[in-house]
Amino acid sequence: MKEEKDHWENIYRVKKPEELSWTEEIPHTSLEFIHSFQLPKTARIIDVGGGDSRLVDFLLDENFEDITILDISSQAIEKSKKRLGDKANKVKWLEQDITKYEPDKMFDVWHDRAAFHFLTTDKQISKYLSIARQSISHDGYAILGTFSENGPEKCSGLPIRKYSEHALVAELSSGFEKLKCITDDHITPFRTRQNFLFCSFKRA
Repeated sequence: MKEEKDHWENIYRVKKPEELSWTEEIPHTSLEFIHSFQLPKTARIIDVGGGDSRLVDFLLDENFEDITILDISSQAIEKSKKRLGDKANKVKWLEQDITKYEPDKMFDVWHDRAAFHFLTTDKQISKYLSIARQSISHDGYAILGTFSENGPEKCSGLPIRKYSEHALVAELSSGFEKLKCITDDHITPFRTRQNFLFCSFKRA
């Protein structure tokens, strides 16, 4: 929706990374899940909502060759491109609302830290999961990081949907098999604590 895009464009236009609660200098948890899959460097990886995330920096440093970053905000994407410099040319960038994404390739890893919980209606969630099922290869993986039941009620001024492990696994029960779930305390740049739930899944 245009309102959502305008919201995120404004956020990334006026705020620096250290002013955003979700900023991570080192995405330890995401990297640990990706490493657990023991992927070849040719693995096709998409980071949903990863526009200004530093995960792409680490994936490039580890010589992954096929990385796609999808984000609704052009401002977020441009910040990453500027940070990466010439390395940005090794990445495919998609300025896209995930619920409108029409995949043109299959991915071995679908990573989403903190985008899924902004989908608050059953229709949005159903659409997202339908796209994920279309996008992830038969033996591929999904990693979802959402606010846990102990997380905040809102983020960036927007309502979010919090998840228990049972609830998140239930949402992905059609087409995915749970591998592992953990809770993780994210310390924001302004030293507050946010509790996340991270789960990995295998495409069934």
